[in-house]
Formats: sequence, structure tokens, C-alpha cells
Amino acid sequence: MAANTRFATGVHALVLLAAEPDGLQTSEDVAGRLNINPVVIRRVFSLLHQAGLLESQKGPHGGSKLARSAKSITLADIYQALDGEGELFHTGSLSGAHTARVAAALKKVFGDTERALRDELDKTRLSDLLKKTGKTGKKGKK
Repeated sequence: MAANTRFATGVHALVLLAAEPDGLQTSEDVAGRLNINPVVIRRVFSLLHQAGLLESQKGPHGGSKLARSAKSITLADIYQALDGEGELFHTGSLSGAHTARVAAALKKVFGDTERALRDELDKTRLSDLLKKTGKTGKKGKK
């Protein structure tokens, strides 16, 4: 099973935007700094925009920036925008009496685990990550 990197990519991209909150950055700029394809960033930015975390301007001088302050955006907000639909863990679709009991027990464990993950993500703000990277969120300063 391939790992989904959309959440991590989104967090990295938003930290870059938070480091320069007054400027607009294009998907090409962000992709170049993250060394990934701009199409990936455009897809991530589209989801973040739909969730109200980004605002974008089109045109030759366009780009994207945070729609809210980095202090008001949690990792839970980003996770919900990018990967928050559906269950994080799946019990599978095995059949039989024994597998049904195991699946029911796993469902409870998975639910508790997902709640703990979401609670932890809710405690960390984008501004916290920005501070840990040594950036201040002011354009041109470190």
C-alpha cells in the first residue's frame, strides 16, 4: 500500500507560505522549494483553498497566501482539508464469525487511535511549526 503524502506536503507548503505571509507565492515557486511537481502543489492548494485556509489570485502577478494567520491554523485543520474524509484505518472485509469479532474489536481500537491523533493535531498550530523551523513569519527575516 502506498503512503499518502498529501498531508505532509500541505503542511510543508503552508509553512513556506506562513514564512512570508504578506507575499503571494505560485505553485511553481513552492514546488521548486519542495522539489516536487507543481501539479501536486496545485492539487493540494485547491483543497486548502476549498477549506478556507488559502486565498489565491490569478494572473501574471498572482499566487497564493494564507487566508488566516498561521496562529489560527492547526494541523487538524490541514488534515481535515487534505485527508480528513473517511476513516484513517480500515478493518477490511473478511468474512466468518471469528473475523467479525476481531473486526469489531479493531474498530474500537482504530476509533480511539484516530480520536487521539486528531486531538494531537489540534494542539499544534502552523505558527508552532514556523517557530521550530527558525522562521519568524516576517518577509525577509529569519
